[in-house]
Amino acid sequence: MLRLDPGEGWVRTARQFKVWEGGGEYNTSRGLRKCFGLRTAVATAFVDNEVGHLLEDFGMQGGVCTDFIKWREDDGMCRTVRNGLNFTERGFGIRGAVGVPDRGNTAASQLKPGDFDWGHIFGRLGARWFHTGGIFAALSETTAALTIEAVKAAAKHGTIVSCDLNYRPSLWKFIGGLKKAREVNREIARYVDVMIGNEEDFTASPGFEVKGVDHNISTIPVNAFKAMIETAVKGFPNFKVAATTLRRVITATKNDWSAICWHDGKFHESRKYAELEILDRAGGGARVV
Repeated sequence: MLRLDPGEGWVRTARQFKVWEGGGEYNTSRGLRKCFGLRTAVATAFVDNEVGHLLEDFGMQGGVCTDFIKWREDDGMCRTVRNGLNFTERGFGIRGAVGVPDRGNTAASQLKPGDFDWGHIFGRLGARWFHTGGIFAALSETTAALTIEAVKAAAKHGTIVSCDLNYRPSLWKFIGGLKKAREVNREIARYVDVMIGNEEDFTASPGFEVKGVDHNISTIPVNAFKAMIETAVKGFPNFKVAATTLRRVITATKNDWSAICWHDGKFHESRKYAELEILDRAGGGARVV
C-alpha cells in the first residue's frame, strides 16, 4: 500500500504528503533484496491504474520482482476494487504515532485461494523461502484462507516458511475478532518453520500467555518470555526458530528494544537493551543510541 507522510505535522491539517510504499511482507522482501542482495518477489494484487503502477514502480526501485502481481481492472471510481493507502503521523515525545489506514475493499484484500499457482512458484521455480504474516491474513476471510493455502503448499514442496504474527485488533474486529485471529494463526502455525512476533503478538494471536506481564507490558521478564516460547515450541514442534522482540516504550521516539531467539533447543538474546531513537517512522530510519 501507499504510505502518506505529513512530515512533522498532522494528517488533519496537512497540505502535502511524502509518498512511500509499505507492507509487512513487502518490507521483508525489499530488505532482503537491497541489504543482502537476495532475489525476492512479492505475491499481491493492485488495481490497473496510475496508483497501482506507482506501487509497482516502488517495488521495481526496491529490486523486488513484480512477476506475481495480479492486476485487477479499474472501474473508474473505485466502486468495486481499489489500491490501499495508509496515512501515518510520526510520533514525538509524549505524542504517539497515528496511523489512519484507508484500505477497505482493496485488490489485495480480495485475493482468494486459487489466485496463485503455488505449484509453479514452489515447485517449478523452486522458491526457497516463503514469508507471510498476520496483517495479510487479517485483510479478509479470503486472504486468511489464501494464507493457509500458501503455507500448506510451501510445506509440501519443502520451502521454508516464516511468519510474522503482526497482530492488529482493528483488522480482525469485523471478521471474528480475537477468536478468529487465534483460529487462523494457529492453523498457519502448523506449517511454519520460523515464527516471529513481539511481546503482544504471541499472547494475542496463538494465545500463549506470558506470566508476570501486565496489559501495558511495563516490565519485560525475559525468563517469562523464554517460558512462553518453550510452550509454543512444544505446541508446534514444527517450529525450527521462534523469536520475539522485547520493547518498552519510554517516549514515542525512544524505546528500549531487545530480542530473544530460540533455535535448536537454545536461546540467543541481546546482552542488554538498546535505546532506539526513532528518527523517521515513515522512511524506516532508526538509530541505536
